[in-house]
Amino acid sequence: MIKQQANMDWMLKDLAEGVPQTRHVVVLSADGLRMAQHGADHDTADRLAAACAGLQSLAGAVATELPHSDGRMRLVVIEMDGGFFYLMAAGQGAYLAVLAGEGVDAGLMGQRMRDLVLRIGEHLSSPPRQDGTDAR
Repeated sequence: MIKQQANMDWMLKDLAEGVPQTRHVVVLSADGLRMAQHGADHDTADRLAAACAGLQSLAGAVATELPHSDGRMRLVVIEMDGGFFYLMAAGQGAYLAVLAGEGVDAGLMGQRMRDLVLRIGEHLSSPPRQDGTDAR
């Protein structure tokens, strides 16, 4: 796991508690390593982070098929039985992921995620690792 920068977990609490039906909030690096979490145990957060790395990669591949796209994923929303999954680009090489129940207010969730990314985006960055070590 990447060493958490100033323990970012507390930054996610406002999002998790401010949007009803929020179950888990995870910040991850582009390569799927958990950087911060709220509402999930470490194993659950690690599984979500690993899955998100694949999703952001797939979304980026699809984005390259659009004219005038820079190939970067900004937001993925998946609706499934029982709830919603959100994945948003958040800083250089970092992503914000949220798992929410089916009663979540989608507009409120999107707004709060975007506000969080804008407010603390510089803290939600994961510089590239070199030789398998943390670059910080």
